[in-house]
Amino acid sequence: MITTRLATPADTAALAELFYRIDLHYFGHRRSSREASARYVARNLFQTHCGVSIMLAEQDGQAMGLASFSLLYPAPEYGGQLLMKDLFAIQKARGRGIGKALMQALARHALKTGCKRMDWTAERGNVDAIEFYRRIGAGIVEEKVYYRLTDETLKAFAA
Repeated sequence: MITTRLATPADTAALAELFYRIDLHYFGHRRSSREASARYVARNLFQTHCGVSIMLAEQDGQAMGLASFSLLYPAPEYGGQLLMKDLFAIQKARGRGIGKALMQALARHALKTGCKRMDWTAERGNVDAIEFYRRIGAGIVEEKVYYRLTDETLKAFAA
């Protein structure tokens, strides 16, 4: 049975391991470190500046996946918007309902907190994610364009 719940500071070690596995998945062994992940989670999550919540999926008491998200305001009809940053399940848990359970938990949380919509992005090349989101009934937002400032451009603009 899959259970979902909001993560708490007591989950720091499990979250550090999941963040490490996210890095492994996207960047490989050269750019991943359990120690750096642990420092990152301790330094950033559950801090007053954070603004991010984590929905944790567990099976038999073991963390199997997570969804990171924020509640944003303003949003249409004087409600909020739940914006999901990442949805991730460990390799051995993929295809077993972890992603769906996390998305349903986020949808329930969105409604509970007065959100009128739930948004996220997916990489164009991630065919499995795009198909998963289509299966759960999500639509692509054609009228939006996703922008980003990074590295030197970010520093130059901030100056």
